[in-house]
Amino acid sequence: MRWRERVRAWVPSRAQISENRWLRWLSPWLRQPRLWRWSRRGVAMGVALGIFFGLLIPVAQIPLSVAAAVLLRANVAAAAVSTLVTNPLTFGPVYYAAYRLGHWITGEPTPLLKLPPEAIPPDLPREDVRLWQRITTVGKPLLLGLAIIASVMGVLSYMLIALAWRAWRWYTRRNRRLP
Repeated sequence: MRWRERVRAWVPSRAQISENRWLRWLSPWLRQPRLWRWSRRGVAMGVALGIFFGLLIPVAQIPLSVAAAVLLRANVAAAAVSTLVTNPLTFGPVYYAAYRLGHWITGEPTPLLKLPPEAIPPDLPREDVRLWQRITTVGKPLLLGLAIIASVMGVLSYMLIALAWRAWRWYTRRNRRLP
């Protein structure tokens, strides 16, 4: 089996995506053939969108990346599959790295995890107070780090896919000309 058939076996079909309950509202736009072509620009943009949304947003990554792919006329299947860059194995390291990056950029001192009493919801159970304090102190550096990592990785993936596609096309054309 060639690598192209292997990739297409992993990629969801047009019917699978249009029948998905979360993406059903996009089905009139998903019928456009240009969203399913394997072109250099379409695949590169689809992968970039999928990686961007996969890294930036912890839930509903596939519907958002597919909606963005429809709006930007990118390859929908590549956008849907590339959101899997974050999965249960990579989620922790990616979010920890994003927090550390955001913490380094903001330059804020490490929080002591002590919030003033007015910042804690009054109906919160006593055992959840420490968790609430951790969540509220991690938020700003984490969001900043995720935004930076998602943007940089999206742009880099676009450039890498486009460059690899051109190199592959050059290689196949060169081999056709040789006797």
